[in-house]
This record gives sequence, C-alpha cells and structure tokens, in this order.
Amino acid sequence: MPQIRAMSTRRHFLHACGLTLAGGVLASARALTVAEEPHRRLQRIGIQLYTVRDAMRRDPERTLARLAEFGYRAVEFAGYFERSPSQIRQVLRANRLTSPATHIAYPANDDAWRRTVDDAKARGHEWVVIAWLDAAQRAEASRWPVLAERFNQLGQIARDAGVRFAYHNHDFEFMPAGEHTGYDLLVSRTDPALVDFELDLYWATKAGQDPLALIARHRGRFPLVHVKDATAAPAREMVDVGKGTIDFAHIFAAANRSGMRHVFVEHDHPADSMASALASYRYLRALRY
Repeated sequence: MPQIRAMSTRRHFLHACGLTLAGGVLASARALTVAEEPHRRLQRIGIQLYTVRDAMRRDPERTLARLAEFGYRAVEFAGYFERSPSQIRQVLRANRLTSPATHIAYPANDDAWRRTVDDAKARGHEWVVIAWLDAAQRAEASRWPVLAERFNQLGQIARDAGVRFAYHNHDFEFMPAGEHTGYDLLVSRTDPALVDFELDLYWATKAGQDPLALIARHRGRFPLVHVKDATAAPAREMVDVGKGTIDFAHIFAAANRSGMRHVFVEHDHPADSMASALASYRYLRALRY
C-alpha cells in the first residue's frame, strides 16, 4: 500500500543519514472549532526538510537559504548531510532560521539514545522526534503499552540531557488495539512531563481520525504539528497544503487546547519539492483563523 511504501522510504532515508468515539467526545471536539480570536494567523511557519531532501542532498546551504527567502522561519531536520553541529548552527544563524526539532530513528539502546540526544542538543534542537516504528515493534496490540513505557524511559533520558522527546505518527497507530487504538494507548500511558507527540494531520486523517477529536481526548499533548493536506475520501492522496480537504483553520484555532507551538509543512513525495514548499507556505501565510 502507498503508506507502507512511504514509511519504508523514510526508514531507509533516515538510516542513510545516520540517524528516525462516542458522540459526546465528537461533540466536544466540534466545540473547539470556534475561534476565540478571529483573524489570527501563523506567526512562524516551519518545514520538515524531508520534503526537500533531494535539494538538501545537492546543496544544504543553498536549500536552507531558499526556504528562508520563501518566508520559512523554522526547519525540522531529517538527516544532516555530513554537516557538523557547528556547521548546522552557522547556516541556520546566517539565514535567521531556527530548528526546534529533528527526526531520528528508534534507538537500539540507551547508550545510542544518549548520543542522539547529546548530538541534538549540540545542534540546537529542543525536541528529538522518533519518526516511525518498524512493523515488528508494533505488530501486536500488546506491544503498545510496552512501547509507552519505553517512551517514558526515553523521555526521561532526553529531559536529563536538556531536550524533549516526541513521537510522530503515521496511520498504523490508529488500528484497533483491543478497546482502544494503539495511538490512544501511547498517549494515555505516557507521562506528559516526559513525552510529547507530533501530530501528523495527513496520516491521522487518512486513518479516518478527526484531528479535533484527538485534541479533545488528549489536551496539551501536541506541541508539534505536521501540516500536510489530503484529498477527499476514499483516496486521501497527499497534496500540497491548501489543495486538499483538511480544515487547518479550525485545527489551528484549537492551539490553546492542543498545546501547538510549532507547525511544519511536509509532503512525502512532491513532484517538485521546492515548488511544493513555496505553494504550501503561501497558503499558510495567507490563512486566517
């Protein structure tokens, strides 16, 4: 299936870079769609650099400069293309960019994780985000509580190092796991003091979820948001932001409930990555909510 291929591609890419309801609930979620301050707009728009990985491979410095010229003010890394922490910080500073977060692979052990979070801190990141889980790690419903406890452990190590830990979803987390979904088990069984979540709006939507319902169930757990658009059901094809059907304005209006602090544009397989990045930025820059 397309989403499986997408996850496989991301997995191989991260390794190559050296890294990875009941009616009452739905009714309360819909209540979040009333904006308390009309005509607001996003102040700082970010982009996940996996979107422009082809350009980053060719020339990271020029790519980051162009994204800054478009108007982006934050980037989320997915590999460093043989650039050192000092080189990364220098190019970000030169282009007045920040990098609140980075995508990494699931760690092999605690020592590997400590090296990862130390490296992330040296590069100036505030969050280290696990971007995916192997099929073996999530094959059975009984695995989700185990993963939640492991996330708590990883979050504690990250906090001790001075950074935050987060997990980024695809669609498989929303498969039933007993009476709940794997995602609900992960969020409900992790300590908010240790574990954050990066809500990918496209993958949640593709899985048949209402992002506002997720926010209603798990208030304050989503400081990071991936802004990706989807065509109408049943296809739910990934498209540039503003070209699909996701109601971003209402989702952003619920920021005080979701905990949203950073948004990152992403497109897994754009036909023209820089054109896609520019189109999505322009839509979000013009959006009022």
